[in-house]
Amino acid sequence: MPTSSPVRRPRRDARENRAGILAAAADEIARDPHASLDVIARAAGLSRRALYGHFDDRDALVSEVLVAGAARFNAIAARVSDTDPRRALARLTAGLWQEASHVRASAAIALDETHVGGTAAALAPLRHRIAEIVDHGQASGVLRTDIPGPELAELIEYTGRSIVARMGAHPEATAEVAVKAVLGIAGLSWRETVALLAELPEAGE
Repeated sequence: MPTSSPVRRPRRDARENRAGILAAAADEIARDPHASLDVIARAAGLSRRALYGHFDDRDALVSEVLVAGAARFNAIAARVSDTDPRRALARLTAGLWQEASHVRASAAIALDETHVGGTAAALAPLRHRIAEIVDHGQASGVLRTDIPGPELAELIEYTGRSIVARMGAHPEATAEVAVKAVLGIAGLSWRETVALLAELPEAGE
């Protein structure tokens, strides 16, 4: 008689367990950036030993969580399609802020000086998008040209990272703060920024 194909449930369980660990880690790190492996394992409904079957140590787990977060930031950058560089910067900054506001602690870890080096490659698409916006803005004369493009793009990124990394200390802050800071670095006056935000109220929420 024909035999049935073997059930490959264990492999699927392994994938589901890994996904569950990553989801639990993202949630727990968002609550407490120092969340232990024991806490994360319990949140995932697994033992610490089972967690070690997927990740060698806490650093490996945190690194994967941060890379996944970087992918979400990159996706936001890819969706920004405004032809006006000023609007593009405002929308990009607001979008990143809003994403980070849902996972404040883990976003701060991903973007702080200690960990950003580890996520540099993962954030390459975001950096490329910022550079594109700056190049377009300088060429069209709407962004400052007294600073070379690569340096200006780096300053814009650093400003955004610094604000997101510190927003946990100011939970009442809104995206408007970040947008104003980034556009100020990009060369807009505060009056120009206020006028732009009036046209894009969603960027200040």
